[in-house]
Amino acid sequence: MPELLTQLDAHAIDMLLSNMPVPRDAGQNRHSHLLADVAVSLVSRRSRQRRPFRFPDDLASTPVLLPSHASAMRTAFDLAMHSAGIRPRIIAEVDDMAMLRLLARDAPGVTLVPTVVVRDELAAGTLVERCAVPGVRERFYAITTGRRFPNRWVKQLIGERPTRTKSETR
Repeated sequence: MPELLTQLDAHAIDMLLSNMPVPRDAGQNRHSHLLADVAVSLVSRRSRQRRPFRFPDDLASTPVLLPSHASAMRTAFDLAMHSAGIRPRIIAEVDDMAMLRLLARDAPGVTLVPTVVVRDELAAGTLVERCAVPGVRERFYAITTGRRFPNRWVKQLIGERPTRTKSETR
């Protein structure tokens, strides 16, 4: 992230996507624009088990793959487990959502992941949603910096109306 923020500040890139907002800093002109706020679920491979998943109780005996502690959704999940008095059986912690998605397909137990990340696997039946995790959400941000001539596609993505140039208004 520090390297990407350096590139953003140097205008080498127009925007960066992150699941964490950047802190406001008087010395930097960075802005975090919320793009999406999505549900987080426990997913697993399809199993022959017919019994519904009981959240949070089943996490005391079911292996679980989790995002790393750097993730806000992991913090919320850990708080929910602490409040319920459950100590989950963690089999892996992963920093990268793409890697978490791949591991969810082959790992035993359940994986904590934003449902949007595994949308294709859920649609294909490769993975099934065991339960939506109450109170746990994932947020995605577009991080930009103030520019004299902003990229119009970035402005459109973050919901700002692009400013037209004189040649475009003719």
